[in-house]
Amino acid sequence: MRNIKLTIEYDGSKYKGWQKLGNNNNTLQYKIEKILSELTNEEINLIASGRTDAGVHSKNQIANFKTNSTVSTSKILDYCYKYLPMDIIIKNAEEVDELFHSRYHVSQKIYTYKICNNKFHDIFNRKYSYHVKDKLDIEKMREASLLFIGSHDFKSFTALKSKKKSTIREINYINFIEKNGNIDIVFCGNGFLYKMIRILVGTLIEVGLGNLTIEEVKNILNQKDRSLAGPTAPAHGLFLTDVIY
Repeated sequence: MRNIKLTIEYDGSKYKGWQKLGNNNNTLQYKIEKILSELTNEEINLIASGRTDAGVHSKNQIANFKTNSTVSTSKILDYCYKYLPMDIIIKNAEEVDELFHSRYHVSQKIYTYKICNNKFHDIFNRKYSYHVKDKLDIEKMREASLLFIGSHDFKSFTALKSKKKSTIREINYINFIEKNGNIDIVFCGNGFLYKMIRILVGTLIEVGLGNLTIEEVKNILNQKDRSLAGPTAPAHGLFLTDVIY
């Protein structure tokens, strides 16, 4: 049996997220599996590096599937490009070791959250960045972000309901890139909890607006109480940028 690894780019604006949802066909997993199943004449089960939420985008989502089909990887690329919606592209397809698993073998994930911090929103990027009109203090946000570097219990920064799943994660770095009022916040870590990055961003924005102090953010992290953290930033500003194995 062959194991095929895909690199996928998508605009998540109109989808209900990555994961298939019962009878709801408007998910990325469903759309791609449907086309692959038609091509291979098999029922394809696509495993992704992670489940992006509704409205979240990806530059380099990684997924893999097993198949007995002899169809070439170039044929997979051509067929998917022809029949998938225009907001989903399979950028690369390659045959990999049978043991490769796109989720279990991830070592790091990189996400980017985009903010437009100008008086007026950017008309042509409004669907892909969160508009914050009031001036943000990026240095204060950067200082607060240092509290999150390393291994911590991020229970205050997730919408995860399960009490069985560990809320400890490790963040390697958080970088801020600012140009002409456009701010990219880049997160790199070994994994992220449900809505974790968006809650971290919402909290950092509160710091940038002067509504939270560095000491208060430190207390929020230590208290492990979601109700103390900032709001959840909108999904449309978030991109899965890269997956590292």
